Amino acid sequence: MMRYIAFAPLVIAAIVGGFFLWGLNPDRDPNALPSVLISQPAPAFELAPLSTLDTPGLARNDLIGNDTPVVVNVFASWCVPCRAEHAVLTSLVERDGVRLFGINYKDKPEDASRWLNDLGNPYERIGADEVGRAGIEWGISGVPETFIVGGDGTVLFRYVGPVVGEEAEAEFRAALTQAGVIGEGA
Repeated sequence: MMRYIAFAPLVIAAIVGGFFLWGLNPDRDPNALPSVLISQPAPAFELAPLSTLDTPGLARNDLIGNDTPVVVNVFASWCVPCRAEHAVLTSLVERDGVRLFGINYKDKPEDASRWLNDLGNPYERIGADEVGRAGIEWGISGVPETFIVGGDGTVLFRYVGPVVGEEAEAEFRAALTQAGVIGEGA
């Protein structure tokens, strides 16, 4: 019995070392977070509008019955990457006609309004998720996160992080094209 106990530190070190090597694997993408929502109906939620804006609130029913898929972006005024991706999302709305809905996550309404007044409001609808419950239902790991939702309310695509930079924008545009939101070569 004592011999087995003597090897316990060696076994623990081997296990920890294995996890360490797995984490250093260059082929592993730590940003590739799987989502159980892909190919599933969007979660049931109903969010009031931001009290300081005239933009309507957002509910699951708003995602259903649309002619083309819509984009749902989870953002917050305190989120620096959200500010960085705002111009890209605005361009998708203005240039490509993308229908953009927003979930304002754990934010103060007056801060969100000031942020949108400063940067412009590309959102057709914005739901205020002040306590973060809708974010939990959507399975977000942080902000920003962006989803493409089909006309039947099915989640087609999830992008974690800001849609900023050539690679990110190309990946998101490819997903929009595949979903039928924008045409080829747009």
